[in-house]
Amino acid sequence: MAGLDKTSPSPTEIKLHQKSRVLEISFADGKTFQFPCEFLRVYSPSAEVRGHGPGQEVLQVGKKNVEISHIEPVGTYAVQLTFSDGHDTGIYSWDLFYDYGLHQEEMWRRYIKRMEETGASREPFEGAFQQRPKSK
Repeated sequence: MAGLDKTSPSPTEIKLHQKSRVLEISFADGKTFQFPCEFLRVYSPSAEVRGHGPGQEVLQVGKKNVEISHIEPVGTYAVQLTFSDGHDTGIYSWDLFYDYGLHQEEMWRRYIKRMEETGASREPFEGAFQQRPKSK
């Protein structure tokens, strides 16, 4: 995963708003993006969500109320987010956040469309937030 390239502004502030379940990131170019936890969870850059190639993406359902429970810095280029459903394998680079910020509306529309096409729900179902056992 690429770190910051020369054209990417660096982040100046990162805030987690727990009540509204929003991660807010401000960048050096003056742009500030607000990401709902659900958006970041369903667009996790992990192989578990993205698959290992085009067309292997796994649609994430029942994530409407997911929260970020922990943010861990990864070097100077990224953070690892831990979500309330136990998902913690996505490394979110600053480039990725910036790109997501620029394309968030279009990405969200695509996600909602996929949910509608498959008849899936954003609403959590029973057992959705039980901790997954950690793989050894």
